[in-house]
Amino acid sequence: MSNFVLNANARDTAHEGKGASRRLRREEKVPAIIYGAGKEPVSITLALREVVKAIESEAFFSSIVTIKVDGKDEQVIIKAMQRHPAKNTPMHADFLRVKAGEALTVNVPLHFENQETAVGVKAGGMLMVNLNEVEVKTLPRNLPESITVDVQELAIGDVVHLSDLKLPEGVTIPALEQGEGHDQAVASITEVRVTAEDVEAEAAEAEVAEEQSEEAEQAADDAEAKKDE
Repeated sequence: MSNFVLNANARDTAHEGKGASRRLRREEKVPAIIYGAGKEPVSITLALREVVKAIESEAFFSSIVTIKVDGKDEQVIIKAMQRHPAKNTPMHADFLRVKAGEALTVNVPLHFENQETAVGVKAGGMLMVNLNEVEVKTLPRNLPESITVDVQELAIGDVVHLSDLKLPEGVTIPALEQGEGHDQAVASITEVRVTAEDVEAEAAEAEVAEEQSEEAEQAADDAEAKKDE
């Protein structure tokens, strides 16, 4: 697990609302809330620059985060983040408290290895990724930043399902507990079929590109000739 630390200040709930949130954002602060573990929710504010830096790492979203609220540490995981529709900057965040002996349900990213050297890809197939993350259940101490999917030995037509994933010790996939019908396909290698239309389209694109290149060369020659005059 990565060691992410954010500094925060408790926020007075009596002064919450859209107006207060807009004021905080103008001050480059992010309103947030910490809840869970049988304790009262706590409204907090975070420094925008700290949050932006933290979320640059994919691991932030699947790691236990320490939030220092007025000097007191809270161990949490992020459950939701609202972003600005145009700027994509954080506008609000929800954090869930973590208890050492209590299992968590978290979405963890999947990292695919050997995509370009897979048997099926070398044979002319294409890797199709169906899932980029998977929901897992685990104790906080076993929470992985990501799960690796090695596709090296996949041939054309092969499929990797949730049940094929190699999970760290103490980590399970809740979906698989619901039966075989929930054993989703994670990735597969499919055959690439090239039609006559595809060939014609590629040829046409190549012809256009060649014409544009010739026109550019002619323009350059003309410009050079004018200089010589």
